[in-house]
Parts: sequence; structure tokens; C-alpha cells
Amino acid sequence: MIPQRWLVVSSAMCSAGLIWSAVLVAALLAGVRLVPTAVAVAVAAVLSVPGVIAGVIGNRWLYRTTRPRMRWNLTSWVPPHVPHWAGMLAGVLFFGFWLTVVVAFAGLDSDVDKRDGRPSTVSPADADRQRNLEQQISLGVLGAVAVGGVFLTGAILTHHAAPQPTETQSAGQALA
Repeated sequence: MIPQRWLVVSSAMCSAGLIWSAVLVAALLAGVRLVPTAVAVAVAAVLSVPGVIAGVIGNRWLYRTTRPRMRWNLTSWVPPHVPHWAGMLAGVLFFGFWLTVVVAFAGLDSDVDKRDGRPSTVSPADADRQRNLEQQISLGVLGAVAVGGVFLTGAILTHHAAPQPTETQSAGQALA
């Protein structure tokens, strides 16, 4: 089992990664790049990825004898002790980051780097816009990963206070 202290640190790191990504994406949407892409993506990855790994491993160990009751029902994938508002909030935040990535992909221009197989002359504004969209894609993906990490580690951290499942719930019952 993952130590409680590591889960708390991982959850805090994922929360910081989520906020970092959200602030930088919001700034990019406003047309301002606050930090260079390499720094922004590296910090977001360092903050988000360890918490996601801890959340996935911890949830696998904690809930290894359970499975979803219904495949496409949110309440069947969320541990029974997690409030519905927390699952919905995580879904909305994840969708927001996903939408950011889709919008950035739609705005990319393949003609900025080459035209007719030859390097093209583009204005500095177009090149800067392209770099902003690339940073937005990277931060959107890492922000969505951070949402998952916060949710997973939060589910593990709140499990000890959860009521015990009844016989009608699938949680805690062996797989058939």
C-alpha cells in the first residue's frame, strides 16, 4: 500500500499542476505567454505525473476486487464513498482541458513551417501564435492528467472514512 503521507504529497502536487496548467492555458487564451514552453511543460509534468502514478497504483490496490456495475454509468466507475459532486467536478474540469486541446489543434496551421516543401517566410506573429497553440496543447493534456490524479488520490485519501458497502453494492465483493 502507498503511504498516506505520499498520497497527500501527490495529491497536493497534482492540485498544483492542475492550477499551474489552468492559469497558463487561461493566459494563452488571453494571448499572453507567461513562461517559455519548455519550462511550462516541464513544471506541469513534474507536478502532475507522480500523483497520477500514485493514484492509479493506489486505486488498483485498494479496489482490486471491484468492477464497475454498469459500463457507461459515472456512478459505477466512481468509488461509492466519493460524492457525486466531486465526480461531476472532475468530469467538467477534464472536459475543459480536453476542449482546450481540441480548440488548439483546430487552430494549428501546417503552412507555418513549410510551403511546397520549402521553408516559408512567416511573420513573427504567426510563428508566435503557433508556439502558443503548441504550448496550449501540451498544458491541456497535462492539466487533464492532473485532474485524474487529483481525483484518484482524493478517492484513496477519503476511503478510510467511507461507510462499508452493503451486500447489494459491488464494492468489496470478489469478481465472478
